[in-house]
Amino acid sequence: MEETAGASAYGASLAGGGFDFYKFIRQPPTIVRILSWIFALVVFASITTEGYINSSHSAHVKCMFNQNDSACHYAIGIGMIAFLACVGFLVLDAYVPSMSNAQERKYAVMADLGFSGVWCFLWFVCFCLLASEWAKTHEVAGIPEDAARAAVAFSFFSIATWGLLTYFALIRFRRGVNEVTIPTYTEPQPDHHTPYPPTYAPTSYNPTTYTPTTYNPYPSKVPDTQPPFQPNPQPQGDADYQPPNY
Repeated sequence: MEETAGASAYGASLAGGGFDFYKFIRQPPTIVRILSWIFALVVFASITTEGYINSSHSAHVKCMFNQNDSACHYAIGIGMIAFLACVGFLVLDAYVPSMSNAQERKYAVMADLGFSGVWCFLWFVCFCLLASEWAKTHEVAGIPEDAARAAVAFSFFSIATWGLLTYFALIRFRRGVNEVTIPTYTEPQPDHHTPYPPTYAPTSYNPTTYTPTTYNPYPSKVPDTQPPFQPNPQPQGDADYQPPNY
């Protein structure tokens, strides 16, 4: 499987890093895809070069698999498309790490997953068809048996390789879906070197126009004691006054 060290998305490292050819060529999906490319080449090359023969009493060439031309046509078509698809997906795998958009990576992985799953099934059908028609072939005189057996064997091997490619693509798709999460707010760490908490920034204070009231200063030189009490003087002529007796 792909290396999981560091941040990644859909099985590939984030955009911005350089392309490492040796790391790419050592990845299991790349190795399996190259094997699938070789197996597809063997299947359709064996049939196109030696798969059509003519009998001693006929000038028309027939498919070596029980003279069933449909079997040869099917195997050649599946093999050639798989051959070209392996080249295309190898280029796509090399280009995916440079994609900065996670949605584009998702579409690339989904295309790989869908195509690999379909071609795994089609190779299974191809193997069953070639094996069945070869078992029905009784006239083997003049037929290149090695080429026929190679086509049957490598169509079987292709089932395994394309099944592995489907598995790798499924793992990448699941990993990418799990990595795409909704961003959440995290409380920042408090900074003890600032006079205010990080979540409450000080606001600017705009004082209003205010004119303070002024007061006269209180005299400081005030006697501490009151003068002694003095009785009111009586008016003259009232000293000999006697109240009347009743």
